[in-house]
Amino acid sequence: MNDDRIIELEIKVAYQEDLLQLLNNIVSQQQQQIDRITATCSLLNDRIKSLSTEGSAGENVDETPPHY
Repeated sequence: MNDDRIIELEIKVAYQEDLLQLLNNIVSQQQQQIDRITATCSLLNDRIKSLSTEGSAGENVDETPPHY
């Protein structure tokens, strides 16, 4: 009876190790995806800032539209 319990515990540990490795791989992939998304957001933010500074250089924001 004691050997059966040890075998059962060893099986459970083996499954837990497999699950832990799988979860570790998933977390690693998610972190890589987060890093790519962060880099993309930073690039887009820089582009938006550069477009807003280029567009506002020669324009007056408070100017009345021509149809008034």
